[in-house]
Amino acid sequence: MRYKPLDKEVFINNRSRLRKLLPKNAVAVLNANDIMPTNADGNMRFRTNNDQYYLSGVDQEESILVIAPDFPNESLREILFLKETNDEIAIWEGAKLTREQATKRSGVQTVKWLSEFEKVFRTIMMEADTVFLNTNEHIRAVPDVETRDSRFIKECRQQYPLHNYRRIAPLMHDLRAVKSPGELDMMQTACDITEKGFRRVLNFTKPGVKEYEVEAEYLHEFVRRGSRGFAYDPIIAGGFNACVLHYTDNSMELQDGDLMLMDVGAEYGNYNADMSRTIPVNGRFTERQRKVYDAVLRVMKEAMQLLTPGNTIPEYHREVGKLMERELLGLKLLDTTDIRTQNPEWPAYKKFFMHGTSHHIGLDVHDVGNIYKEIKPGMVFTVEPGIYIREENIGIRLENDIVIRENGFTDLMENIPLEAEEIEEIMNSRS
Repeated sequence: MRYKPLDKEVFINNRSRLRKLLPKNAVAVLNANDIMPTNADGNMRFRTNNDQYYLSGVDQEESILVIAPDFPNESLREILFLKETNDEIAIWEGAKLTREQATKRSGVQTVKWLSEFEKVFRTIMMEADTVFLNTNEHIRAVPDVETRDSRFIKECRQQYPLHNYRRIAPLMHDLRAVKSPGELDMMQTACDITEKGFRRVLNFTKPGVKEYEVEAEYLHEFVRRGSRGFAYDPIIAGGFNACVLHYTDNSMELQDGDLMLMDVGAEYGNYNADMSRTIPVNGRFTERQRKVYDAVLRVMKEAMQLLTPGNTIPEYHREVGKLMERELLGLKLLDTTDIRTQNPEWPAYKKFFMHGTSHHIGLDVHDVGNIYKEIKPGMVFTVEPGIYIREENIGIRLENDIVIRENGFTDLMENIPLEAEEIEEIMNSRS
């Protein structure tokens, strides 16, 4: 394992918080993700189911977590079912968790092998009234691929058709949205690793370098510091490519006089960072580039002040839209006629700033959390305004990750260079 795992008390507390939300005689079941195939006998790197990980700390395929708080036999109120290792698996893949190791990591006292699941689960179901099952209910998800949870839902409903079935996703969204101190430490580490990568890139970037070479510099720094790599497909976009919001080819040569937009973040211990920076390829902003950069930076700083307890993301986005409108007027990209005649459903500023400003971040980069519920202390959000002027080959996005506090916020990326002067100074002081 590359990362130092969270203390088991984090997962014990997470399960305790979930139990308080479950009705009497309920049982909750969460499955690990599948190992996804590529072609022939190839597989993608395994990524655990984040809901199950949040409750157990177990980062292993085929595991099942069952929580039945009111079951008469106390030893069966929390159970982890794991894939049993053997000599062949140990030789080809490495040994899996032992029961003792699983208990040490999760705090779950009862750990059984998967071969015991059907019998034990039937025993629990005979005393249960309500069954909470898991699905991926992210607002932006397109669930084309059947998951282990999805298959289990079909099997469970077929075998136990008369139970009351409910969704656990809304409960998990509320729990996961507010981060514990241990989770924030993991996210801070991911942000610190991202900082090291960015500083490395500032010393590397120059005209003639390929976008994928910049990507390689980040990856080198991330992996050498204990990350498994990028939290998401990195965007390394020079010139006009920066105006393509989800550009990930990263294949072009960087040109003198262009800007390079980078949307990257390191993963650490299953937690993620999400950073955007835009830098001049030759180390100096032009006058026009600097004006646009400063406009985006002003919106970013003011937007951070608006992410306060009690606000909601839709209302916050409306307020940020007004900030961006002001800046676009100052840049003469909009005029008062554009504002007066705009479509309220698609305001004029969206021609140059067409995406949202903030989203939850945590175990998922676009983390779960209900955007219509009030913001609470302990939530973590990105703040990422941008201006994209396709006619001028200018695309600028700036993004930090911040923790909401009772009064104010903590910027997890406060040590990552952001001011234009600092970026230019670092780029021009390299040997």
